Amino acid sequence: METLPELITRYPLLSSCENEIKEATELLIKVFENGNRLYICGNGGSAADADHIVGELMKGFLKKRPLTEKQITAFDDKQLAAGLMKGLPAVSLHSQTAFLTAFLNDEDPSLIYAQALYALGKKDDVLLAISTSGSSQNVVNAAKVARAIGCKVISLVGEKECKLDALSDIIIHVGHTETYHIQELHLPIYHYLCATVEDYFFKI
Repeated sequence: METLPELITRYPLLSSCENEIKEATELLIKVFENGNRLYICGNGGSAADADHIVGELMKGFLKKRPLTEKQITAFDDKQLAAGLMKGLPAVSLHSQTAFLTAFLNDEDPSLIYAQALYALGKKDDVLLAISTSGSSQNVVNAAKVARAIGCKVISLVGEKECKLDALSDIIIHVGHTETYHIQELHLPIYHYLCATVEDYFFKI
């Protein structure tokens, strides 16, 4: 698994947010250790990133994560159990298609993620807000809900000051202002987060 210094060597622009990446890793480990859940939201490419992160956490990423023998004994179908992997609970808020389309049709579109998080989130969960501008209103509203219900907020944004600055427990500003370059820098960060969290929980 890649270390944080190795990541910074490959992506020197991330040196400005090295401490925040470390803090985000520690927070995610704490959240999952306590049995809480990660929620993620974003728009466009950032929504795709949210799904990408969920895919890395809910199943094996760099490791297979097989069930233990004790866990397998809970199943009548041992072949089924042998094919399963341990996962970490993560939800991309835009994946609730029926709810989102109903809400968009009937209510204020800028509240889609806020409503989803308010219905699903619990105290001490964490919201990962991904926004290249850091000021997308539906993402900002979700962060406001997170704070109201006691969730922590990690934000992945670009270089500029933004609305998420005042709403985040940890905000990771990457050193670029162009949307696609920001997204290119977000990917190695969240891959590092997923790999490090996986390594902590799954030693095999």
